[in-house]
Amino acid sequence: MASSAYKWLSVCCLLFAFHIKGTCSQARSEVPTPINYFHPYYISVVEINHNPTDKTLEISCKVFTNDFETTLEKNYKAKVDLSNPKDKGSTDKWITDYIKKHLSIKVDGKDVNLSYLGFEKDDEAVFSYFQVDNVAVVKKLNVSNSLLHDFSDQQINIIHCSVAGRRQSTKLDYPNTEAAFQF
Repeated sequence: MASSAYKWLSVCCLLFAFHIKGTCSQARSEVPTPINYFHPYYISVVEINHNPTDKTLEISCKVFTNDFETTLEKNYKAKVDLSNPKDKGSTDKWITDYIKKHLSIKVDGKDVNLSYLGFEKDDEAVFSYFQVDNVAVVKKLNVSNSLLHDFSDQQINIIHCSVAGRRQSTKLDYPNTEAAFQF
């Protein structure tokens, strides 16, 4: 996928790389508690590209690793380490299930099935990859995206769609989940 799609995210990742480590006071006692990972933005990026030659939609979801691990742990009641998964099969199942519950796509008014291809960790982010088969033409895409809304009410979900050489993007601030693209 085009690296230019993630230029804006590079700034966020840079900020994230300079983890703001410090202390905060608990409400009932003044004992400082270390902050393990704090970043000022809660962002995901979903990239949807139509491949007319293969008649597919190629989808990638990029999220901050620690946010995603925490969310998966909360939802599946298991320790999750996306850097070194102990049970890759379970990890793949959790990722697939979570993404499919929080990301749905309609092509020209018809629901499509996301087929999971895999995931990879890159620095402080995790990419998960999906594909939709048998999509010859795309005139309209409707996307419902609530990724990590169960993690933070400050979540921002960016969606980029590319069809026939034409790129459109939108930003969904929590609690908004719906986006539509016409081509």
